[in-house]
Amino acid sequence: MIEIKEVKTLEQVAEIIMDQKYEPNIKRYRSAYLYRGMPDKDFKLLTSLERNCKEKSQVLEKSILRNFIKYAIKEDPSIELSVWKQLIIGQHHGLPTRLLDWTYSPLVGLHFAICDENMSKIEEKDSALWKIDLYEIQALLPDKYKEKLREEDAYLYTVDMMQDVVKSLEQYDKDMGKDSIVLLEPPSIDQRIINQYSYFSVMPSGVESLEEFLEKNTVHTTKYIIDKKLKWRIRDMLDQLNINERVVYPGLDELTAWIKRHYYVK
Repeated sequence: MIEIKEVKTLEQVAEIIMDQKYEPNIKRYRSAYLYRGMPDKDFKLLTSLERNCKEKSQVLEKSILRNFIKYAIKEDPSIELSVWKQLIIGQHHGLPTRLLDWTYSPLVGLHFAICDENMSKIEEKDSALWKIDLYEIQALLPDKYKEKLREEDAYLYTVDMMQDVVKSLEQYDKDMGKDSIVLLEPPSIDQRIINQYSYFSVMPSGVESLEEFLEKNTVHTTKYIIDKKLKWRIRDMLDQLNINERVVYPGLDELTAWIKRHYYVK
């Protein structure tokens, strides 16, 4: 089930940010959620592979990865040893892949929900912030995948853990079927991944729609609809909290993007 919640006040935003639960075993507060922000509430939860190759995604995926490896191996000879490494490095550099980006930080999720290169259009459409329960998703995994998590005392998969359990996309698709998805923690290959607190969902070929999957298999998924009238207010709040292009995408290009927006005249 997907719960739809409309966000019309800053107080509601604060509730999202502070959504943690007390864990008696460690006497600390923790969150079990991952977030994905989208600037238009009507945008679908599609991977870059689905957006780029549409109905031919599964047919073209092998060719995309084969050509990527052929040229990327010069930069990193070890890339041919793990399909999971291929996907993460490819995704990081703009390759169409079956990975979908998520973040552990609701602030970073809000940043992506509010961002719009054309600042004059920020208030034209409502945004969306998706929230999924990582424990709920992990509970759907096949037994051998759950066992690996228990063995490693982990709550998310790493590249090495994936390589130990499944070495090919074909076997992964067979294992997952229509009712399971692995959530993957990428290695910190650069500062951008660290700053964005990045995670990925690895979409199996059997799951044709992530939204239908979440509707059918989960009870804690929430889609926050952020009122377009509130977006500039949230944007200014995020700037004060140091959540902006300069931090999320380190580099001179994003530094100038942040300065350009900061001094934008409405």
